[in-house]
Amino acid sequence: MPQSVDRALDVLDAVAEADGPVPAKALARRLGCGLSTVYELLGTLTARGHLVRTPAGYALGYRVPSLHHAFQRQMRIADEVQELLVKTRRAAGVDTYFSTYRDGEIAVVAGASASHPATGGFSVGRNAIPHATAHGKVLLAGLPRAARLRHLATSGMRAVTARTITSPEQLDEQLRRVRREGVAVEIEECAAGVACVAVPVPGARGGALTAVSAALPLAEFHRRGPQVTRAIRHVAAEAGKFQGKLDITGTTDG
Repeated sequence: MPQSVDRALDVLDAVAEADGPVPAKALARRLGCGLSTVYELLGTLTARGHLVRTPAGYALGYRVPSLHHAFQRQMRIADEVQELLVKTRRAAGVDTYFSTYRDGEIAVVAGASASHPATGGFSVGRNAIPHATAHGKVLLAGLPRAARLRHLATSGMRAVTARTITSPEQLDEQLRRVRREGVAVEIEECAAGVACVAVPVPGARGGALTAVSAALPLAEFHRRGPQVTRAIRHVAAEAGKFQGKLDITGTTDG
């Protein structure tokens, strides 16, 4: 049973990562298992609404958005915060995100993309490279030193691009500046041709660490970086007003 669950989740992940519907044969090749097994898993996932069958193959089903909504509800992500992200996307024309540190994990938990695919490939989900992202730097900067070191020991500091900071000493210096200035800027550390800026959300309850960030093409960042920074500072300040609905459970492992 555990193996079948793993395989079902592998199928779901493979469909989610694709740009469009995926044929069953392609899934079988990718996962290295028999076509009959894949069809059995696809049947179960389709019956549960997690996938849908189209003429071109299998795609995510209508159950998936409800799961994300439930996730946001459990994470206490206020509807007002999502609306703020959408308004900022429309006003500033940049992809905006809301991130948190929870139980030893850094993750993007809400976002509003102005482009498709999203600038820099960001999406809602766990951030496995916090040292290379602006929101990751903000959240790392807010952690006690022991918790930060444990997190980096687990995630590592691999080079994502040629500009990624992989030196612990350099990262420490950068995080000190983030704490001093209240903003993190990342230029082509996570994706070539992309810059990101992030700021902490003030006053989240229970010691929760949260951040608002924006990703935009590097040329645009050079033209209007200060404007974008002001925009996300406004979002963070407004999000802080909903701190009663941002009661993200978890610990900073201090």
